[in-house]
Amino acid sequence: MSSTFIGRSLRLSIFGQSHSEAIGMTLDGLPSGIPVDRELLQTFLNRRAPGRAAWSTPRREEDRPEFLCGLKDDRTCGAPLTAIIRNTNTRSADYSQLKILPRPGHADYTAEQKYHGYQDYNGGGHFSGRLTAPLCIAGGILLQELERRSITVDARILSVADIRDDSPFLCSVKEKPFPVSDDEAGTRMQQRIEAARAKGDSVGGLVECIIRGLPCGIGEPLFDGVENQIARLVFAIPAVKGIEFGAGFSSTEMHGSENNDAFCIRNGKVETLTNHAGGILGGISNGMPVTFRTAFKPTPSIAKPQQTVNLQTMEEETLSVTGRHDPCIVPRAVPVVEAAAAIAIYDLILGEQRWN
Repeated sequence: MSSTFIGRSLRLSIFGQSHSEAIGMTLDGLPSGIPVDRELLQTFLNRRAPGRAAWSTPRREEDRPEFLCGLKDDRTCGAPLTAIIRNTNTRSADYSQLKILPRPGHADYTAEQKYHGYQDYNGGGHFSGRLTAPLCIAGGILLQELERRSITVDARILSVADIRDDSPFLCSVKEKPFPVSDDEAGTRMQQRIEAARAKGDSVGGLVECIIRGLPCGIGEPLFDGVENQIARLVFAIPAVKGIEFGAGFSSTEMHGSENNDAFCIRNGKVETLTNHAGGILGGISNGMPVTFRTAFKPTPSIAKPQQTVNLQTMEEETLSVTGRHDPCIVPRAVPVVEAAAAIAIYDLILGEQRWN
């Protein structure tokens, strides 16, 4: 089972299962001497952690990372950085039926076919959103390092179901318990999530991310472009079904004269009047903010009856999923998107430094 990102400079491995004793990550390729603010990292991890809001799963985990190696006096020492998070609130009995009754929309069936029954199906095993916690350890550390370089990565909820926050994304919403720019829209989103939960159902949505301060010239054409690297990391997040940069799919409805970003001079620097390109041209950053949106499908694990098949009898059956699940993963996915983007951007920056 491959769970390793190999970048231009970094190598990130994610390990563990939803109900294993621990989950964790190893990040190799970091320069020595990078400071790690553990308190700031914990604050970041708390934004993703379960059991902290009415709209998330009731499963409560502290998500406190334990660093096994790679740190000395809270600075990277050049060795691979390894950290674990212990799982303490598991209820594996809730998943006993899923060994033979795969959840529609989940990886239960494909995992069964690929791993021939040896996979851990409890809590979704290695396919669970629980594995985004170690991703956030790596991303949280790199977010700190990017900010030291005056590069910020901020994400927000853009939509839940058909409720959308169309207000300008001008500043960070990291301090908000429900990360939207328009709190009134956020209230309606929470009401929509609760309505889905009450029906035993779930909803999806969009997360918008903006990377500010990235200098012009980062990235490569073709395979190592900024879009390529961000998309590769973002698609490691369970439930992601799409990503678009800048104007994205709406650019198909524009003329070239509308979609092209005219160049201008501001404060002695080359900028663009608009940002339909999302800060990227030819895979290379152009100095404008990098913008992208990520689509998350509704949570597959729902109490509402669904048709599935019994893999033992090979007959159709009805499944109602028990256990503790998010009726919408979008709110908790916001910091995960930030983490994925931070890993991609820092790897590209580090690659530029090492090649140049």
